[in-house]
Amino acid sequence: MPNFHSNRLAKEVVLRDPVHEYIHIEDQVILDILKTKEFQRMRRIKQLGPIAYVFPGATHTRFEHNLGVYELTRRICNIFAKKYPSRRSGDGLWDDNNRLLVECAGLLHDIGHGPYSHTFEHLFGTDHEKIGQKIIMDPSTDINRVLSQVSPNFPGLVASVIAKTYPNPQVVKMISSQADADRMDYLKRDAYFTGVTYGEFDLSRILQEIRPYSDGICFTMAGMHAVEDYIVSRYQMYQQVYFHRVGRSMEVILQHLLERAKIAYQQSNLPVTPSLAKFLAGNWDLTDYLKLDDGVMETNFSMWTKSSDPILADLSKRYLFRQPLASVCIDEETKSLLPKLKTLIKQAGFDPNYYTDTNSAFDEPYDAYKPSGKNANSQIEIMQNDGQLIELSQLSPLVRSLNGTLQGDERFFFPKVMMSNNLEPQIFDPLYQKFQRYVKNGTLRYIRKPKK
Repeated sequence: MPNFHSNRLAKEVVLRDPVHEYIHIEDQVILDILKTKEFQRMRRIKQLGPIAYVFPGATHTRFEHNLGVYELTRRICNIFAKKYPSRRSGDGLWDDNNRLLVECAGLLHDIGHGPYSHTFEHLFGTDHEKIGQKIIMDPSTDINRVLSQVSPNFPGLVASVIAKTYPNPQVVKMISSQADADRMDYLKRDAYFTGVTYGEFDLSRILQEIRPYSDGICFTMAGMHAVEDYIVSRYQMYQQVYFHRVGRSMEVILQHLLERAKIAYQQSNLPVTPSLAKFLAGNWDLTDYLKLDDGVMETNFSMWTKSSDPILADLSKRYLFRQPLASVCIDEETKSLLPKLKTLIKQAGFDPNYYTDTNSAFDEPYDAYKPSGKNANSQIEIMQNDGQLIELSQLSPLVRSLNGTLQGDERFFFPKVMMSNNLEPQIFDPLYQKFQRYVKNGTLRYIRKPKK
């Protein structure tokens, strides 16, 4: 392992952070990355996208999250270097020559995110991890030039950590595993800015009991309950914040808004900023991608509120002015009712292709802890006093109770007017009454005929 290093700053730069108190920048290369235009773009991309329509304080950005992951990575490196330094090759302990590499990877792990990341990716076929690797590897980017000053092959190594192909699993799992610096930061940060307490867990204890081993990173037996608390906090954040029905409703509107814009652009002279036009036309490149941020997208949405396309104009207003769709829980049995409900919605004057949708919280990008079985993800290992590793759910009945459970729900979204309780004329229309007969207490139901 080459000993990559950067010039140390004569005086460290300390940034105030509401989650970690201070972020310490000690190396010139870290400071230079922060100053690049590609990294500064992260200031203009919200971490939680439309969730801010539910939790008004959730306007924090990818910029501070990336910094937070760097800071946790730096602290873990300090702990490993002090408590678990490698004495000989192959002893499974920490080689601090990896420090600069993993710190840069932590800082840049989300550099490829665009606005409304997962919704945007679904529609335009982008992949933020692959784009992040392109940003790091492309010689035209400022980030590539900064990393190349460390070593010509350094950008490739940083990209390989993010791609999870770097051969040292300790380095990869520090920023990409079930209990990594990335997840620890976004849980603490998202909880802080949404104002909830669900994401609170004992981070200081977790860091006290984290340790390296030959195949990655684990926790001592003394830290088991702190890790258990982390898993429960994550579960609660999924249910109460990330899976929130109104946030998912705004995601649905956003997706349909962009779908309609794509069609309108191809059929007419839709006003659109040049960078987004490339995506609507399907001929974008990395330079176009780097010009996109939340502000650019919302500028287009604002223009489209006056579009001659009535659906595009309406969806733009619904997104900008927070007019979510209503929703009901559905299951395998009641899904058969959806065509009938869509027919009623169409009769009410709404195109079901744009004003209805099914959305499953099970498909959200925030994964639950599932160490075995179908769609399993990486395990969290607890090291016993004798050095034996045992997977967390084998030791914790609480975590075991969450393993393999179905979390979240599946919902059918539709215009709120279909359930209006105001004294509006349409509420007395048989069409609306018929629709409402199928919905009770937020759940879709069959209408059972009374027994004779």
